[in-house]
Amino acid sequence: MDKLSGQKEAFFFLISFLMDEVRIYSRSDIENQKILIDFPRIKNVDYQPAPIPDFSWQSIPQDIHTYQKGFDFVKDNLMKGNSYLANYTMESELQTSLDLGQIFRFSKAKYKVMVPDEFVFFSPETFVEINDNHIFTHPMKGTIDASKDDAENVLKSNPKELAEHYTVVDLLRNDLSMVADDVKVKDFHRIDYIRSQQKNLLAMSSEIEGEIKPEFRPKIGTVLKKLLPAGSILGAPKAKTLEIIRQAENYQRGFYTGIAGYFDGQNLDSCVMIRFIEKRGHKLYFKSGGGITHKSDLISEYEELKNKIYVPIY
Repeated sequence: MDKLSGQKEAFFFLISFLMDEVRIYSRSDIENQKILIDFPRIKNVDYQPAPIPDFSWQSIPQDIHTYQKGFDFVKDNLMKGNSYLANYTMESELQTSLDLGQIFRFSKAKYKVMVPDEFVFFSPETFVEINDNHIFTHPMKGTIDASKDDAENVLKSNPKELAEHYTVVDLLRNDLSMVADDVKVKDFHRIDYIRSQQKNLLAMSSEIEGEIKPEFRPKIGTVLKKLLPAGSILGAPKAKTLEIIRQAENYQRGFYTGIAGYFDGQNLDSCVMIRFIEKRGHKLYFKSGGGITHKSDLISEYEELKNKIYVPIY
């Protein structure tokens, strides 16, 4: 990635959560649709308008007792001071009449990708953007069912959600400081509306920016290696929290919560691979989760995990 960005060659990439798999797609790969992409700055599909099909959608989350085993392990480590935010996730079997291609085509999201016969995601969350040697990140942490009474104020005043958001913003501000100067938080605490047919959500986001240090220009691979795994889907401190969640989670995340991005020869746009559906055999699995703090309670976190099993088709 450093070589390609140094040569100002355009490419698309996928990086798994543990950074143990990196896939790079050239212009010809993109043109030949080895991967389907619908990003703000690149799109290699052009579907004709079509009516949204009627579809069934049923998730089968693991039961709360299974979820609780990992939750209790995470919470115990938080209470011992080994971590102060841990993003705990699990996978749920998904039964739907939609296939991956239909989910990709009809879902509405800022970032959409489909790797045929492997997975699809429809993510609302930017990871980092680099424009004219300035780097930006937009952590999204804290969600609520938008139908709840006074949902926006409830979300903004929830001590657990606030603690989670403040922690992630501080973590990513420190992360950006490794590769950038003059790092500052802008547009703090904004509320984004996420719409779906199943349930509408409100999500809390902020923007952080800085100027890329000269030694990291133009080294896209080196910059991302410094910043990964993404703090918003890991927690803090990173190294110890990674150990904790790998013990707590009873499955492999794979590309879920990894990074997808496009470098156009000059600038970078990337996202966190959340809202993620994986195909294994003839079954689909939706991977979801949320940040756990010492203020978290089991029922609320389990409900948040289930709330995130949606598709933005409407």
